[in-house]
Amino acid sequence: MNTLRTLLWVTLTLASCAGLSACNTVKGMGQDIQKAGSVIENAVKK
Repeated sequence: MNTLRTLLWVTLTLASCAGLSACNTVKGMGQDIQKAGSVIENAVKK
């Protein structure tokens, strides 16, 4: 159980770091959020 929790924590930490480095400006973060919203909107329309 403890190993699973550690693995989950490491995975979430790495994913957060990757996400933060991908959008290093407020404008970039806004564009990323807008793109994610468009993908979700298109998926719902289908």
